[in-house]
Amino acid sequence: MAILSIIACLLILIVLIARFHINPFVAFLIASIAGALMLGIPPQKIPATLEKGVGDLLGQLAAILCLSAMFGKLIADSGAAQRISVSLINLFGEKYITWALMFSGFLVGIPLFYNVGFVLMVPLVFSVAYQTKLPVVYLGIPLLAPLSVAHGFLPPHPSPTAILPQFGADMGKTLMYGIIVAIPTMIIAGPLFARTVRNIKSEPLATFKTEMKPVDQLPSPWSSFIITMLPVTLIAFAAFVPYKLSADSSLLPWIKLWGSPVMVMLLGLLIATGMLGVARGTSLKSVMNSCSSAVKDIAPILLIIAGAGALKQVLVESGVSDQIAKGLSSIPVNPLLIGWFIALAIRVALGSATAAGLTAAGIVAPMVLGNPNINPNLMVLAIGAGSMMCSHVNDSGFWMFKEYFNLSLKDTFRSWTLMETIVGLVGITSVLILDVFV
Repeated sequence: MAILSIIACLLILIVLIARFHINPFVAFLIASIAGALMLGIPPQKIPATLEKGVGDLLGQLAAILCLSAMFGKLIADSGAAQRISVSLINLFGEKYITWALMFSGFLVGIPLFYNVGFVLMVPLVFSVAYQTKLPVVYLGIPLLAPLSVAHGFLPPHPSPTAILPQFGADMGKTLMYGIIVAIPTMIIAGPLFARTVRNIKSEPLATFKTEMKPVDQLPSPWSSFIITMLPVTLIAFAAFVPYKLSADSSLLPWIKLWGSPVMVMLLGLLIATGMLGVARGTSLKSVMNSCSSAVKDIAPILLIIAGAGALKQVLVESGVSDQIAKGLSSIPVNPLLIGWFIALAIRVALGSATAAGLTAAGIVAPMVLGNPNINPNLMVLAIGAGSMMCSHVNDSGFWMFKEYFNLSLKDTFRSWTLMETIVGLVGITSVLILDVFV
């Protein structure tokens, strides 16, 4: 009966979002209340359950995600992202242009949230296509595949960052494993897959052919690369240096302080504000206005995370999460595949990769926490891979790609949907291989 109640709860969520286009946060709350009633939580306890779920999950993440959004916005507004791309394109040359675009998408995709990275980088694709006379879809796929990879696998992006505390995973290790998984995934889904879509004809709409900044107005290559990669470098440093120090080292408390995600993003934001903003003649007020607009952009994602937290707490309070964990653990399949498949099913139904990842995490979290044989860091990545699968007409990314590149539905499925599916398949394959060695 409990499992049927959960299925009914998920169906309510799917119908509200996919059929009636209800705001995801509202849909999560309605589905959570319905689930709580079906699972026998006393009505008077439901408000406290929802509040605890929202607070527990969002409280750990709000500062990280807001600071990440501000940092990414400065990287974009300053021209650092454009400088990285221009430098890599000049370095690789026209012969290896798709590889240059892939590395550009990956480096820029680490600090930038997906929608920001898409809107910022697609005009660069159009500019390169105009200069080289190469097909625009052939150039776009290698750039966008790594953006999807970063969105699904790498902290501090919203879904992996929100899943980490639910599994008790370590951000540094997840980031390092995520980069290992990302490399083959973006190569196969990017430059290699792009060869198969070279014949797709596309004439991007003039509306989206925005002007890029003049090269002489961009920050230097070194400052652009160093500042963009600073958070990743600090997180990796904090993850591995303690292994080289004795347990009583006086440096450990300071490494833990400055290696925490909030401090890393705060430090990155302050350095970016100084070097990419104030030092280049932009007033501090203008920089802060840019940061404020970034917080507005991240608000819908924070609400999805809050709603997913409410649903997760309903599963915990009702006790059904333990039943689910026992049921899933008894299935004779690698648990990483179970997490991947659940995320895949919810992704197909809901469209949103973030909502799919968080909902799947709430379902499998008890199984992960109760089983020392399951690597929580790899489960984050497995769910991330599942949440990328089979993007179609209920996904905003599908329509952004179709409209920006001015494609038919058939060609959008042939290029975008297949690219996202390759990301999911290669991603889970890489995770399973990594599981053998870690």
